[in-house]
Amino acid sequence: MAEAVANVARRINATVEEGKDSLDLSNCQLISFPDGVFKVLRTVSENIRIVTLADNKMKAISSKFFSTFTQLRELDLQGNIFTKLPDEVGEVEHLTSINLANNSFSIFPEKLTEIATLERIDLEGNSITELPLEKLSAMPALKWLNIKSNPLSSSIQSALQSPYNFEILLTTE
Repeated sequence: MAEAVANVARRINATVEEGKDSLDLSNCQLISFPDGVFKVLRTVSENIRIVTLADNKMKAISSKFFSTFTQLRELDLQGNIFTKLPDEVGEVEHLTSINLANNSFSIFPEKLTEIATLERIDLEGNSITELPLEKLSAMPALKWLNIKSNPLSSSIQSALQSPYNFEILLTTE
């Protein structure tokens, strides 16, 4: 555990000292986003465009995360155990890509459809059965949706045969 904490501290310090626009805390055995990180990154949080929290053990992410990283463009949360996102995710104004692959979502996080800039959504390897197709179709920037390896209902699978204005990656049986 001490090694994991030291690893997180090193990565955060490097982000601050080198003025990086990204924060990579993947594979850090995190169960939540450490509150202390907000204080350390306070002076540079507006510069951070990319956050990677992949391959941890996170079940939730706080609304404070989204109000802190206001300039976020890419968010990688793959390989955790998320079942939902806070409503505040819908208020992230610049997000273009979110990776939620290999989590525990059973319901599509509909707040994502409120992000006008969102181009890429990766939800491969979850347990999603239904999709808000009308809301997805209304997203102005959406180019790519990966829903491979999800137990989609037969009605959704049928509806996905129609053409959409974005690419859909599906598991074909």
